[in-house]
Amino acid sequence: MTSRPSQSPLSNVQKRDIDAVLHPYTPLHRLPETGTIVMESGKGVFVYDTQGNEYIEGMSGLWCAGLGFGDEEMIDAATEQMRTLPYYHLFGAKGTEPAIELAEKLKEIAPVPISKVLFTSSGSEANDTQVKLAWYYNNARGKPHKKKIISRIKAYHGVTVMSGSLTGLPGNHNGFDLPVDRVLHADCPHHYRFAHEGESEQEFTDRLALSLRTLIESEGPDTIAAMIAEPVMGAGGVIVPPVGYFEAIQPILDEHDIMLIDDEVINGFGRTGNWWGSQTHNMVPTTISAAKQMTSAYAPLGAVMVPDDIYQACVDQSSALGTFGHGFTYGGHPLGCALGVKAIEIYQERDILGHVRSLMPLFERRMTALGEHPLVGETRFSGLLGAVELVADKTTKRSFHAAQGVGPKTVAFLEKQGAVLRALGDSIALCPPMIIQPDELDALFDRLERALDETEALVTREGLRNS
Repeated sequence: MTSRPSQSPLSNVQKRDIDAVLHPYTPLHRLPETGTIVMESGKGVFVYDTQGNEYIEGMSGLWCAGLGFGDEEMIDAATEQMRTLPYYHLFGAKGTEPAIELAEKLKEIAPVPISKVLFTSSGSEANDTQVKLAWYYNNARGKPHKKKIISRIKAYHGVTVMSGSLTGLPGNHNGFDLPVDRVLHADCPHHYRFAHEGESEQEFTDRLALSLRTLIESEGPDTIAAMIAEPVMGAGGVIVPPVGYFEAIQPILDEHDIMLIDDEVINGFGRTGNWWGSQTHNMVPTTISAAKQMTSAYAPLGAVMVPDDIYQACVDQSSALGTFGHGFTYGGHPLGCALGVKAIEIYQERDILGHVRSLMPLFERRMTALGEHPLVGETRFSGLLGAVELVADKTTKRSFHAAQGVGPKTVAFLEKQGAVLRALGDSIALCPPMIIQPDELDALFDRLERALDETEALVTREGLRNS
């Protein structure tokens, strides 16, 4: 691999990129100096930039390309669907075979009984729709004041106005006038960061459950429609719930007639070693949001999966109001649905769940070993989903100052090593394609270790621990 010089002149395609594209989740003020990496092609777990550099894509893009890049069966399915029916919609009692077949498959593999599937274009739209359905449902059953939604600090549920409000990260709120009303944020279930000194995981869980009960009772149960939760919190830092967490909070929600919305956008379709993260972490949802690995990211698609009582409420409201007034132009796009059908078939036929489970001991061993690195305070993982949290002091858990950018510096070193991961603050996230082979997974960890060593040398050289 040819190393990409950090201060080399920008190429023509990089200049065109900066001149024309507004890049999400990017320090825009630094782009003219740092440039961009423009990806050109991909195959398997590797992607290649316009300079000819090869990278292991250790994040599956954005948690989504579970089958990696260039899968011929997926390409063939897309080509066939484009030739047959490149677009149609589901408005006004129209349907398509791919949408029907994918909805049937989702119902078959769902972790709880599901009556209907409503398609969207993304996970953000799916979670936005979840809120609208919760409001619609409570209006239909004569509870017009039961409208607040509980999310959690450090949750990530999207970036539309409502899903961005559900997200519990300051970077998604600052400057955008978020969150909006009707959204509450409960405690973050991260034992390493938020447990009291000497508090066991079970004691931490008990305290969070009591705190949730107090929040519900102080707000008034009759004002709260739902709680939304990722089984494993993704963009907030890959936060794995403590022992017994969902078992502790679920009875409190049931007692107060509060739905539990399961955000499976990152967790779903095998990522944690089961079809759904809710199965891995003992969560029993009312409704489910899905996206990302549903199509292995070969086309945009999201879905909301609802039980029969919520569907019947929609029918009742449609009767009262004259129609069900919600949907998206590209919700149920036949290309996305055909790819969703094919992806699920591939997951089943190639036993991707079995493959993920076979890799989990290696993933756990390498993650655990990283915990011994002098920069690493904690490693967290579930299935093939993990994070390495960097700290200035392992004993006190003291973080680096955000302005020092230690996490982003590590990712930059990693790119020079030939791998792509993502810095979530100073937590380095890992989410490799589920098709990754043991030697490729080892290579990814080897490159991460070298990047951590480079970061440690920089931290020591520049005295960042003392700043």
